[in-house]
Amino acid sequence: MKAWLLLALAGLMLFAGAERAVAAEAGVRSQPPVVIATTPRAGDAKVDPKLREIRITFSKSMQTNGWSLVMADKASFPKITGQVSFLSDGRMFVAPVTLEPGKDYVVWINSGRHQNFRDQEGQPAVPYLLSFRTRP
Repeated sequence: MKAWLLLALAGLMLFAGAERAVAAEAGVRSQPPVVIATTPRAGDAKVDPKLREIRITFSKSMQTNGWSLVMADKASFPKITGQVSFLSDGRMFVAPVTLEPGKDYVVWINSGRHQNFRDQEGQPAVPYLLSFRTRP
C-alpha cells in the first residue's frame, strides 16, 4: 500500500475519533440547561389576564432550592401571590401570579448577575427573556 494512502487513512481515523469526542462533549448532560417552554408563551400578546400561574419548563432536571425570576423593571413584573416551587420532576417551575388586563409583562429567567436556576450539576440555566401582554 502506498505511503500517502496510509497517511490519508490514519488522518481519517484521527478525524473520526476527534469527531466522536466532540459529540460526546456536546451531549445534553454537559450543556447548560435552557428554557424549552413557558406558559404563557414568550411573545404572546393575547394572554388571558385570569391566568394564575407562570410555568417554566427546563431542558433537564434542576436544583429545586434556588431560582432567579429577575425584574426588568417593577412596573412590568407580575405580582407573585404565593409560594413558587418546582414540580416533582424538577424540570417545571411554577410561580402563582395575579395579572392585570391590557398590560405588558417582562421577566428574566436568570440574568447576567442572577443565576440561581441551576441544573443538578450546578450549571446555571442560559438566561431567557419571557415577555407577554394580557388581553384588555
